[in-house]
Formats: sequence, structure tokens, C-alpha cells
Amino acid sequence: MIYEIAEIQIKPDAHADFEAAVREAVPLFRRSPGCLSMRLERIIERQDTYHLVIGWETLEHHTVQFRSSEMFTAWRTLVGPFFAAPPEVEHTQNALSGF
Repeated sequence: MIYEIAEIQIKPDAHADFEAAVREAVPLFRRSPGCLSMRLERIIERQDTYHLVIGWETLEHHTVQFRSSEMFTAWRTLVGPFFAAPPEVEHTQNALSGF
């Protein structure tokens, strides 16, 4: 499994609406082939910044299948208006688990 970590900076005072839009988008991820998990985390030190963490079976499930799907278009339609800047996306894989 790989993780997509998208750092998303939103416009000030848009937290409730942004979180509601992400909640509405959960079914899009559930229907996406290869999507195993999804969570949204708010950065404590930077209140307008979130990390969207999505578990994918493979990198291609995200970068090829999801990104070229209607679900990606629907996702961006829901949350895009709240972005203060384009998201920065990285992919990780587990190197070590201690617990």
C-alpha cells in the first residue's frame, strides 16, 4: 500500500464548509478502484492547512486511474473553491512500524 499525502491550504474562515465538502466527497473515494482508506487531518500549528491522507493499493491507482476519472473531477468541484493555493502532493510507503 502507498499513501497519498496532499497538503491543502484553504482560504481563511472556510473550515466548516471545506470539511463539509470533504465529507460529501467520501463516497467518491470509496468507489475509486484501489482506494483503501481516507482521512483528513487539520494541522494544529497552521489552522488553514490540512493533510488529506489516502491509502491506495498502488501508485497507479491514484496517479492514473483516479486522476483521470470523473470522481477526481467531482472531488475538485466540491473542494476546489476553498483552496488558497494548489495542493502539494507526495506519495509514501511504510518503511518501518514500531507499534
